[in-house]
Amino acid sequence: MFLPLVLAAGCSPAQEPPSTVVGRLQNAKIDEASGLARSQRYPDVFWVANDDGPSVLYAIDGTGKDLGRVTIKDASNRDWEDLASFTLDGVPYLVAADIGDNDGKRKDVRLYIIEEPEAGDDKVKPEWRIEFSYPEGPRDAESVAVDVENQRVLVMTKRDVPALLYSLPLKPGTEKRIDAERLGVVASLPQPSRSDLEFAARANSWHWQPTSMDISDDGTQAVVLTYGGVYRYPRAPGHNWAEALQQPPVVVSRSANRQAESVAFDATGDSILITIEQRHAPLFRLPVTQPPMED
Repeated sequence: MFLPLVLAAGCSPAQEPPSTVVGRLQNAKIDEASGLARSQRYPDVFWVANDDGPSVLYAIDGTGKDLGRVTIKDASNRDWEDLASFTLDGVPYLVAADIGDNDGKRKDVRLYIIEEPEAGDDKVKPEWRIEFSYPEGPRDAESVAVDVENQRVLVMTKRDVPALLYSLPLKPGTEKRIDAERLGVVASLPQPSRSDLEFAARANSWHWQPTSMDISDDGTQAVVLTYGGVYRYPRAPGHNWAEALQQPPVVVSRSANRQAESVAFDATGDSILITIEQRHAPLFRLPVTQPPMED
């Protein structure tokens, strides 16, 4: 199980999947790794973003070794909370999601779509950006994934109970700002009790809140990371992601971590990598195709 962890009630160590600490984020400038995305160019390269500060992406290998940094020109990092990657028409891209809104006051948020650079490139510009707002007003969100098949971006909110799922066109055209389409609630994730909500601030525990998500390269499964665990959603043929995320997930892990912020599938889709918000943070590899955990 990924560490440092606190096991959830009723869950024994034998039930947890055999995760591995594969290394640490070598670059000391990565101190709040809020986004993690696999490279679409190289199978053992990943990209990391801090949740504020310079508009920079950091390249690492599968053990956290530093491979360089890239500055995104004409982009601001107000609160980058997730990264995603996808390939469209043979071109690899990254999505930097400036969607964090702890106070629920931002009138619009944005996604920067960048053609994936080589790790040694110094500066690149976004290929396009998506500025959007939510139809019901500001929302705090930390989870983004790309549905390449339907050319949509999925955004899952963090502080709503249950979490809300929204959709955006991957290429919205010439409109300067668009409204996200609300797809529904994600009640399939573990929900807080009344006591959880009442004592969350005192206990410093929001185990139900989603902090990152990813869709596998083949589009058959998604993972959602919360402060309380990891959940895998297989997608049945003919189902869209709104339908898939309504189904009970496969529980990969019920281990809690108050700093769990970033998740990404590896190139095989059989494992995920997870990291947390701290300098020289550990990098964990966790298999997701093992049999589901016992209740």
